[in-house]
Amino acid sequence: MDLDAGAKTNRSPRIAVIGAGMSGILTAIKLQEAGITDFTVYEKADRLGGTWRENTYPGLSCDVPSHMYRYSFEPNPEWSHRFSPGAEIQAYFEAVAKKYNVESFIKFNSEITRAAYRDGKWHLEIGAESGGESGGETVDVVDIIISAAGVLHHPVYPDIAGLDDFAGTVFHSARWNHDAPLDGKRIGIVGTGSTAVQITADIVSRVAHLSLFQRTAQWIFPQENPAFSEDEKNLFRSQPQAMDDLHASLTRLFADTFGQAVIGDKEQMKRVEDACLANLEDNVRDPDLKARLTPDYQAACKRLIVSDGFYEAIQQPNAELVTTPIDRVEAGGVRTRDGRLHELDVLVLATGFDGHSFMRPMDLIGKGGVDLKDVWAEATQAHRSISIPGFPNFFMLVGPNSPIGNFSLIDISERQVGYIMQLIELWRGGAVNEIAAKQDAADRFNAALKEAMKDTVWVTGCQSWYLDKNGNPAMWPFSFDRFCDDMAAPDLEEYELVSQSSSGL
Repeated sequence: MDLDAGAKTNRSPRIAVIGAGMSGILTAIKLQEAGITDFTVYEKADRLGGTWRENTYPGLSCDVPSHMYRYSFEPNPEWSHRFSPGAEIQAYFEAVAKKYNVESFIKFNSEITRAAYRDGKWHLEIGAESGGESGGETVDVVDIIISAAGVLHHPVYPDIAGLDDFAGTVFHSARWNHDAPLDGKRIGIVGTGSTAVQITADIVSRVAHLSLFQRTAQWIFPQENPAFSEDEKNLFRSQPQAMDDLHASLTRLFADTFGQAVIGDKEQMKRVEDACLANLEDNVRDPDLKARLTPDYQAACKRLIVSDGFYEAIQQPNAELVTTPIDRVEAGGVRTRDGRLHELDVLVLATGFDGHSFMRPMDLIGKGGVDLKDVWAEATQAHRSISIPGFPNFFMLVGPNSPIGNFSLIDISERQVGYIMQLIELWRGGAVNEIAAKQDAADRFNAALKEAMKDTVWVTGCQSWYLDKNGNPAMWPFSFDRFCDDMAAPDLEEYELVSQSSSGL
């Protein structure tokens, strides 16, 4: 069967989109472009934006260049810097959503807690805790679900004894307490990932003392973040093609360098490591501090950090890198295993997110009562990151093994949406009522991923949020071009296609 099969009837599907972040906004736009308006975007919060709504910490910025991190159909000549501040990105998504009338399709404060497939439909329930009036009852019955729940939205809290005993203010970086005073205060930050690095560089000049509690040294790639001049902005305003050309060149450069380094190109990896080590050597003076900031694992095994200000910040007289492990938190601060109490007024937990929950904790019950918790008990897997066998008409954006550590997430989502829309068009044609990946196709795909993963940086021995509980990297071990080719069009031989007559509808 080809994608045009049965295109005569042009049925109109009822669709639920889960999440109003970058991918959910994109999906709402593409559904409208296809003439589909019978859909609802369910958002657990009271505002769109996803991770850019959740994170508001000082120093927040994207680590993908601004003109690479945007919708292809909405270039933005007004970006202020090479790497955009978080507030600008949030404002960009809000402006795009307004332009394309996305908010009229969003149901805010509505977290879908359960979705069950029966009688050829998905039955959705909303949680009472999200503000819905009918918690635990069916709030929608739809033909198709598109999960745009995102990856980094479930904060991970460290297992440190005594956190509740702290007399000061403690919060996760993704739940930043803007009422907590920083100026002239003693601040502790647990973690040394991108978030901690950005916060440190931003606030060190404001605080009385900053203690950065490091468990693992990080590879830090030197990259300045200059402001765009008015001349550059005027060029982008008058010649939009210049933005497209810049997007294309950045994408190609990223794919051919870092994108190849992480999947086994040793020459490209050496260039990355050499740049990071030169950055450390040139910018950290004290030999002891330099040694403690030197990683003992391969670059990009954890997410590579891009920063031009961290090394300067951590060497300020009021800053201290603490590498002695934490023993516990007490009322007055953090006590390390050497017995020292680091006295603090504010403790920030920059300890990241669970990158493997996807749409969970939503309960997802597929055909015949199959439970996603059982399907994903050993590993989070999907066919081409999009479809799960046994879960008809359920599609994911930025699902397992999407190339989230390699490329612009917006570019990834656009290509995945294009793929999903082709499957939806097949459903609209009328000849097919259920679409789900075949088990054998998914097994072959995931076996190929596992084999290719052996050559990647993510299995070289470090611990990172890229790995699930069983040590499986939910990453993309192939090239950017391979991903583009895979997303160009579905191979329908890989899908279980059930007609209306076969499904009894």
